[in-house]
Parts: sequence; C-alpha cells; structure tokens
Amino acid sequence: MTLFVTTNLKSEFDVIVVGAGAAGLYTALCIPADLKIGLITKETLSLSASDWAQGGIAAAIAPQDSPSFHVEDTIRAGVGLCDLEAVEFLANKAPSCIQSLIELGVAFDRHGNELALTLEAAHSRNRVLHSADTTGREVITTLTNQVLQRDNIQVIQQALALHLWLNPETKRCQGISLFYQGTVTWVKASAVVLATGGGGQVFAQTTNPAVSTGDGVAMAWRVGAILRDLEFVQFHPTALTKPGRFLISEAVRGEGAHLIDGEGHRFAFEYHPSGELAPRDVVSRAIFTHLQRTSADLATASVWLDMRPIPAEKIRHRFPNIIKVCKHWGIDVFSEPVPVAPAAHYWMGGIVTDLANRTNIPGLYAVGETASTGVHGANRLASNSLLECIVFGAQMGDLKDEVKRVKDALQETHSIPQPLSFTLSQSEWASQQEYLEELRQKIPRLVWENAGICREQSGMEAAIATVESWQREIATLSISQFLKSLQPTQSATLNLPDVERQIRLWAETNNLLDIAYLILKSAAFRTESRGGHYRCDYPHSDPNWQVHTLLQSNRLWKSSI
Repeated sequence: MTLFVTTNLKSEFDVIVVGAGAAGLYTALCIPADLKIGLITKETLSLSASDWAQGGIAAAIAPQDSPSFHVEDTIRAGVGLCDLEAVEFLANKAPSCIQSLIELGVAFDRHGNELALTLEAAHSRNRVLHSADTTGREVITTLTNQVLQRDNIQVIQQALALHLWLNPETKRCQGISLFYQGTVTWVKASAVVLATGGGGQVFAQTTNPAVSTGDGVAMAWRVGAILRDLEFVQFHPTALTKPGRFLISEAVRGEGAHLIDGEGHRFAFEYHPSGELAPRDVVSRAIFTHLQRTSADLATASVWLDMRPIPAEKIRHRFPNIIKVCKHWGIDVFSEPVPVAPAAHYWMGGIVTDLANRTNIPGLYAVGETASTGVHGANRLASNSLLECIVFGAQMGDLKDEVKRVKDALQETHSIPQPLSFTLSQSEWASQQEYLEELRQKIPRLVWENAGICREQSGMEAAIATVESWQREIATLSISQFLKSLQPTQSATLNLPDVERQIRLWAETNNLLDIAYLILKSAAFRTESRGGHYRCDYPHSDPNWQVHTLLQSNRLWKSSI
C-alpha cells in the first residue's frame, strides 16, 4: 500500500493524536469517524517501540484462566503500587479488545482453530497471544492499514510536535505547535492526545528505537501536567550485546531457554526461586550482580542466553526474527548461546491519567507508555504494555461529546502575529550543532551511570547538578531563544542547513535533558528500592514508601496512598 504523505497541513482538527505506535494508531481508529483527526508522527508510521515488541499481548481468554488471575499477577508484579481499579479495568476489557484486534485483521498464532497462548515471566497462566516473535509488527501493520483507509484521519509524517498550546485564560489545551516542512505552525484542536511512547533513549543502553525520546512527557511537564512514578524504569534482562541492543524476547525464557555465565553455570536460581522467570527487575539485577562478581568491565560484559534446551522446530516457528538478527551478528542460536545484558526497556511512570485518559489539564489526554494509568505500579507485568495501548485507546471512542462541547469555546484568534524568519549561517549553526551533538551523547551516558540498574544518592545529586547546568546552557542557544519566544499562532520559517535534521536534534536533546532531570529527581526522592527502582544505599522496600511519587513543575511530593 502506498502511504499518502500530507503536504497541505490543516490549521484545525477536532482531535490531534501525537504518536503513531499502537496507542496512537488504535486511538485514532476508535475516535468517532465523524471527527477530523490529525495523526502526527515525527518519523514514519512503521517506526515505533510497538513495532519492535516481540513477546505478545496478555489476555485471560483460556478456559482455565480468568481476568481475576490476570489481576493478581499484575498486582504482584507491581510491588504494591498498582491501582486496583485500573488493573481490573485492564484485565476485564482485555478479551473484548483481543477480539477487536482479530476483527481488524491481526493474525495471532494458532494451534488448530484455537489461539496459541504462551507463558511469560510472572504470569501464573499461559495467556500471552503472539504472532511468531514479531507481535508488535503484526499489530502495527494491521492498524496502519486500517488508519490509511479512514477518510477522517490525516496522517502527518515527519512532523515534530514542539509545544502544547494552552488557552492563557482557561488553561485548556487547544492545540500544538508543529515543525513541518521547514516551518513552525500552530494547529488548533478541541482535544490533544499524547501517545508518544517512552523515553528509553535517555539511557545509554536501551532496547527502544531512536524515536523514544520522551517527547510527550517533556512537553506535558513544561505546561504543568502532573507526572507520576518517573523513577520506575524496567530494564529488560536480555538485550543482545551488539549495536542497537536488540531485545531477546522474554518469551524465549518462557519457552525454556536458560541464563548461563561464562562457565556455563545456570546462575539465576541463586538470586530468586523462579530463576529466569522471575520478574524482570529481579532478573536484571541478578545479571548485574553476577557480572559485578565476575567481570571487571560492566560496560561490555555479558552473560549468555542458551536457547538449545528449546526444541529446534519450536525455535524456528516461534522466533524466526530472533534467529535472523542473531545470524546477522554471526550467532547460531541452535548451536551456541547468545550474549545478553540488561538494557532500559519500559517506563512505568508518565503523565497521570484517569480511566478515560484525561490528564489534569483540560483537553489534554495521554495513552500508552506516555501515560501513568496506574496499571503497572513499580514494575510492568510482561505483555501488559501492548494491551494497555489497546484497552485505553478504545476509551477515546467516548470523546465525541467532549469535542462538540468545547469546539465553539476554543479561543478565537482575532489577530495573527506577523510570521517570523530565523536564519543561521553554516558556520553559526556548525558551532551550535557541535554542542547539541556532544550533549546528545553525554546525556544518556550520565543517566545510565547514575540512574541505571543500581542508583545511589551522591551520584544522582551530582548528575542533577550537571543536567541543570546543561539546561541553562541549551537555553542560551539562539535557536532555543527564538523558538521559545514565538507567540501562539505565530508561524516561523527556519532557514538552517539540513533544517529537518537540525531542528529534530535540538528538540530531542531539549526533551531528553528534561526527561533526565525528571527521572533523576524522582529517583533521588524515593529513598527505598521497589520494582524498577533499585538503590544501593537503600536496598530494601520501605512500607512508608508504598506511595506514588508525584511531580508538577519543580514540586515533588508523595501521594496519600
């Protein structure tokens, strides 16, 4: 199918959806068809973290399973911080959402006429649906094809959301500023849905694609959205230790693969009775701790994932993409173990939302990894992420009345400021570009070293001071001062060498700086270890910290529960 590329950008939509992973695509499909939708993606429709998801999507559909078992497993994995109402909502809606995906054309694997279900870590039942080892790609491809058939959805590719547009009087979100085809444009909407995914690129080692720079969370924070639990980052235990940190799905261990060290010893049971199938944070720390004992260079060290206990035919059927990627790196999974180590994978925290995806800012919604629904708590249960995108994306089907109610109340633009133009010479931009590229490399290294798998106070405090100094420096750049000085509705043409790449470099670096600050501040605030947050100086959970970390602007506080 040939993708229609938008050239004429409308100045107003009923709803703007920012992000085109599973959450953004499914949200766009569920919004009533008589509403005009602008679907914004800074890359192409096929490039998102959802597309990279291998393992599957969890749902209690087997006769021996039930949503209540799914709830119990999710709560257990969340280490005391899941919102029970949200988890029950997710688990109870899961079977009908799976049926909706099947009706849209998603081809899950089957055993005969029955849907094939596999086991993943911390699940008590086989409940993970899959499509070989490229479930995310199957879901994304199907949803993309559906989106392209909808006349009410205008796909705007290679467009970069810069700022949320709030009404100065009501503080209602009424659109965004967008960099598109060399110009900054303000686009109005009755509702804005952030579905921009996570921020894995803030870490030096991550399974996330390059687009995962925390854009939605950073933009929302800058306009006063309440954020929650940003310290909780899930480090996937088994990323291939080759460039790109390709994720070796948890489903591989679910099917029987073993973790071994350089001596061939199956070490995971020394750290948890469930061994390789313990929750991800436990397995990641087990690998990290074991490497600390056995290796001098943690940056390059690995353990090994041995797939040979799995029957060869099952490997060929279930994991063809893993076979392909490993083969590319000269690894034969049938005859040798695969070198793996932990990498940042999934962000449990995000923008606080209710069951209808509403944030504390009227007119602003968040879906998927960008949101903090309360489902994941301190540690996400495997394969609940794609499910969350679908279950909560479906709730946007109730948006019609809200859009109609506020459409006429959107602030009228009585006068449009004169368009501006920003120009830098090659030499002027070269110095700014050099600074931004250097900073873009420094941020992930700093965060990995000080807010990675094991954290401690002095390192985080030093890192926060460094990030704050970088924030002050980037604010002095002429491009920063120009873009932040634009008034709402004031368009601007940017005359820079290779302008699309340069503005994206500036915007993503700016967002990553803010995300680094937010994660470090939240992690330093929580003086205990729990789920995806582990502190060497506070290695145990504290009952007084069985509460959420909340953050708005520069204020941090504990929730009341």
